[in-house]
Amino acid sequence: MECFATCFDSLALASLGMNTVLNEFKLVVARSVPSCCRSRDIMAQAAQMNVIEINSPIRVEHDKKRRQFSIRLNGSYDKAVLLYEYVGKKTVDLQHTEVPDAYRGRGIAKDLAKAAMDFVVEEDLKAHLTCWYIQKYVKENPHPHYLDHIIH
Repeated sequence: MECFATCFDSLALASLGMNTVLNEFKLVVARSVPSCCRSRDIMAQAAQMNVIEINSPIRVEHDKKRRQFSIRLNGSYDKAVLLYEYVGKKTVDLQHTEVPDAYRGRGIAKDLAKAAMDFVVEEDLKAHLTCWYIQKYVKENPHPHYLDHIIH
C-alpha cells in the first residue's frame, strides 16, 4: 500500500503544471513512477489525469457558426470555451468564458480572451464585455487597439 501511495504522489508531481499529450505523458509518468509501481492499472489511471502538452502551443479554434472560441484539452475529451453573440451588425457581446476546473490556473482563459479580443480588432467590431474574465483580461492588458473597440 505504501508503494501505491508513493506512486500516486509521483504521478501528482509529474502532472503539476505539465502540458503533455497522452502518449508523451505516459513516458513522463513512466520515468517518474518507481519501477515497482509501473503496473497497467496505475498507468491506466495516470492516463486519466488532465494534462496539456508542454511543448506545443495552445491552439485556439474559432467556430464562427457557433460563435465560440475553444481549446481542446486532454486530447479532445474536454474543452475550454469563450462564447459570444452578435448584438448588432458590427457589435459582439463577449458573454462567457468557461474552463473545466481541472485546467484552471494555467492561462487557458487568457488565451481564449486574447483570441476573442484579437478577433474583435481584426474584424473592426465593437464589443460589450459581459464576461467578467474578459473585463479582467482587458484591464490587465489595456492595449489601445483593444480599448478602441470596447463599448462601455
